[in-house]
Amino acid sequence: MAEQRTIGIIAGNGVYPETFARAARSKSPDVRLVAAAFEGETSPEFLELVDESAWFRVGQLGKMIKFFKSQKAKEAIMVGQIAPKNLFDLRPDLRTLMLLARLKERNAESLFGGIADELEKDHIHLLPATTFLEDLLPAPGTVCGPAMKKRQLEDAEFGFRMAKETSRLDIGQTVVIRHGTVLAVEAFEGTNSCIKRGGELGRGKDVMLVKVSKPDQDFRFDVPVIGPHTIETCIEAGVKAITVEARKTLLLERDTVFKLCQQHEVSVHALEER
Repeated sequence: MAEQRTIGIIAGNGVYPETFARAARSKSPDVRLVAAAFEGETSPEFLELVDESAWFRVGQLGKMIKFFKSQKAKEAIMVGQIAPKNLFDLRPDLRTLMLLARLKERNAESLFGGIADELEKDHIHLLPATTFLEDLLPAPGTVCGPAMKKRQLEDAEFGFRMAKETSRLDIGQTVVIRHGTVLAVEAFEGTNSCIKRGGELGRGKDVMLVKVSKPDQDFRFDVPVIGPHTIETCIEAGVKAITVEARKTLLLERDTVFKLCQQHEVSVHALEER
């Protein structure tokens, strides 16, 4: 008899972990889900959707891997964000200290890549963060809200190029633009702060948010995501147009996003890299 498939969920904040768990149950009813939850990040309600769970502090890598092994999880997935302040407030265990000592750069990509390597050492394979969620990756064209006009599409192409460049430099994957001018670039403060800053500078006139994946993005972690909170932040900031990268951006809580965009006339468009 084949061993039951067990996936360990490294669960951050937001609705992403819940979205993954529901999709996994729908598409693979026999899968067993076990969750590593993090204090101050993971929603307790999410844990009702999994078979087993345990709480950890950010930085307890050895303890987390030991939990996954005890549950016979041979696969794991990272879903949901960890707040930047918690990444800087690490209280690392010995395994995390050894990982950090090997890293030449301590950015999100190198840190998460190191965690993936540590999991592999214990024969736990890290899955792409889009697993079971492929239908939430928009195809090129209008996604929701009003279709963009010619000038907006030109801005979208410009913003796409700019965001690709800043992401290549590992600064951020999001820019806010207006008429061929970059108003704000996402850095460590995150997407929502970038939106607010760009909206304020653009004074709500023809301002666009553009979000892309990094060149050679490792889709095991750090997948671009937009959801209702992104749309609400744009509405508050006067940003009425959003461009995302087609087939490489997760659209969470799609029905709520569609409703908000229709109600507030926010355009969401997906572009494919040429």
